[in-house]
Amino acid sequence: MNVEANKVVSFHYSVSDGGETPVDSSRERGEPLTVLIGHGNIIPGLEKALIGHAVGDRLEVSVAPGEGYGERRADFVQRVPKKYFQHPEQLQPGMATVLQTKESGPRMVVVLKVGSSVIDVDLNHPLAGKTLAFDVEITAVRDASEEEIAHRHAHGAGGHDH
Repeated sequence: MNVEANKVVSFHYSVSDGGETPVDSSRERGEPLTVLIGHGNIIPGLEKALIGHAVGDRLEVSVAPGEGYGERRADFVQRVPKKYFQHPEQLQPGMATVLQTKESGPRMVVVLKVGSSVIDVDLNHPLAGKTLAFDVEITAVRDASEEEIAHRHAHGAGGHDH
């Protein structure tokens, strides 16, 4: 069975942003990433590269910023009250953290400056503007259930888990 829209694919990956050390790796966590294809669950460039491949395939994929986390926007900064952060007292400039937003849920941000009541953050994803190098190994491909397609994401082994 090949990877295509409405299939659930599991794969191990490591990704680097031009450096020799990966910035993320499913192998370090010990479990592959599992996603529903065709529903925007992973960056477009990686999803396109997986299409047509099968279990056991290994591939190296280069993803340009436009097909990854987008181009970096210099003006994409915001001042946010500390109350919107978990453990704001631990945050320092340069640290990545998660900001809960009303519109789009959790968003990865980078701390620029910590004030007495607010924190200035860079809203660009930390990998925005970077060409990403993926090393991928497909471990499973299956048909998605009707429920997964309706919910637009893969469910865990126990079924519906949200």
